[in-house]
Amino acid sequence: MFDAPAPATVDRMLAAQQYAADQFGLRATGRRVWGYGGRTLSGAAGPHWLRVVCAEAGTEGGKLWNGPSTSRALPASVPRPDLFRIRDWTTEGYAYRAELYAFAPDPIVSPRPVLDEDPGLPETWWKEMTAALYALADVPPPTDREAVREEYLRRVIPEFTGHQVEDVAWTTAHGDLHYRNVTRGPHILDWEGWLRHEVAQHERITGKEGGRMPAP
Repeated sequence: MFDAPAPATVDRMLAAQQYAADQFGLRATGRRVWGYGGRTLSGAAGPHWLRVVCAEAGTEGGKLWNGPSTSRALPASVPRPDLFRIRDWTTEGYAYRAELYAFAPDPIVSPRPVLDEDPGLPETWWKEMTAALYALADVPPPTDREAVREEYLRRVIPEFTGHQVEDVAWTTAHGDLHYRNVTRGPHILDWEGWLRHEVAQHERITGKEGGRMPAP
């Protein structure tokens, strides 16, 4: 969650949010949740959650733009709010995408990515989150969604460590997993950055063997 952007961006995104809500037959209500630089605007819309993302016309698309829509193919064993409907439009030099989600029934673990106090999560939460992340890791890594190219790893690791890279193990990861993006359900939120990643990235919350580890 970020501060509100410049007033002109606020006005433009609020107009886009209103348009999207009208298209879905809903009314945007409640607190506004801004993404970085006003790129996204999210909030409650009736019994649902409405997210609007924008880009300059002609630059839309790509991994972040299509992340939520492609995440619908992930198995149900990875708990996340259902994405019901998507609507795209372009106006006045900007492309927009509206995504209508089920409203997560439980609050996020923390308003900040990094914990500064014990959130008091029960043992069942850790077991369910660990199971969810292993279910995600079992998904065949998508070759068209990668954070770091293998060629890059093979070049920079010897350069900085003096050790040669042998086999690189890949997994499917969320890409932005921290305590503000998980709920007490648990549900995992914000799927725009899910991707293929070298092993261990998805283990930042639970730890490799399912033990507790704060997000960095």
